[in-house]
Amino acid sequence: MITPPEPFQHLLEGSRQTFFIYSVSARRVLYVSAAYEQLFPGARRDAVDADLPTLLSYLPPDDQAYARECFADLAAGQLHDDLLLRLQPRPDRPQRWLAVQAHQALAADGQVLLTGTVQDVTVEQEYLRNADKYMAKKNTTLEILSHDLAGPFNMLRQLADFLEEKTQVLHDPQVQKMIEVMQNTCRDSVNLIRDFVDGEFMDSANVDMKRTRVDLATALSQVMDTYQKGEHLVAKSFSFRTSHPAVYVEIDNNKFLQVINNLLSNAIKFTGEGGRIAVGLEQHADHVLVTVADDGIGIPERMHPVLFDRFTKARRPGLRGEKTTGLGMHLIHTLVRLHEGTIWFESAENRGTTFFIKVPTAPGGGS
Repeated sequence: MITPPEPFQHLLEGSRQTFFIYSVSARRVLYVSAAYEQLFPGARRDAVDADLPTLLSYLPPDDQAYARECFADLAAGQLHDDLLLRLQPRPDRPQRWLAVQAHQALAADGQVLLTGTVQDVTVEQEYLRNADKYMAKKNTTLEILSHDLAGPFNMLRQLADFLEEKTQVLHDPQVQKMIEVMQNTCRDSVNLIRDFVDGEFMDSANVDMKRTRVDLATALSQVMDTYQKGEHLVAKSFSFRTSHPAVYVEIDNNKFLQVINNLLSNAIKFTGEGGRIAVGLEQHADHVLVTVADDGIGIPERMHPVLFDRFTKARRPGLRGEKTTGLGMHLIHTLVRLHEGTIWFESAENRGTTFFIKVPTAPGGGS
């Protein structure tokens, strides 16, 4: 094992990060810092090459294949963002997260090297994943509540319209003024609710992309579980199916789930009481396909060509009078394109609508 130059030895040996140099040519570790033995209790620096197969077995099978693929790319000179790996030596031990940074280098003698660091980031990852989970739950709950709260206001507005018609014969300005206040209050309340939810979506869309490796099957299952618990509030039924129990894809989790939430919100708007809304997930060799389908009123054919346009002319109120800004579908399209994906739909009036989202499993594998 090589010894670092004197000026760097104290820095490398005193760091909590594990520094390493691996020879791709010789298939052995040339250097690993002292933190290696704290990162993997029971491991010894002088036996690191013998430890490697055991350490790899600590990774879940999905992560083993992912790690091999990423290190093969690095060895070939392809750049990667930080590599996040789950580590679970035994089922009775808590899962840990490791962040690996590595770069290809060429030694003076011509050896191809991988140099980098390994760090335990379990605390940070658990925090971020909990934040993502509750952010998705918050956005989903807002969508459900916005439709639930808008319903009574729209009903009251319809009653006010009926009263206006029936009381016109009275020619009483005070009565007409009271009815007008009722109408305006109901309309403004519905608009306020939708403006708040739409503002959350637009704020999320304007944040820089941060792609990480996500189990999309689990993420979508959690979102749909919240919708299923709120079925009685929106008088619709929700279902979810996935081709595999775990489907890994590199996405910005918050932005992608906002896309799904907004498609579900539109499905709720244009699906009558007792309607069905279904989300599907299929894993393919180099991409995933997400579908959001409803059996609602469908999209008129004249609106198909302009649906994703900015400030599209395809704007129309929902079945309960919900307003639309016209920006929603444009932002959905933009966010899907930022993931190097494509979105399209199939729809016919009174026969429902299905949206399809195709996204590569990793950046650079564009559809």
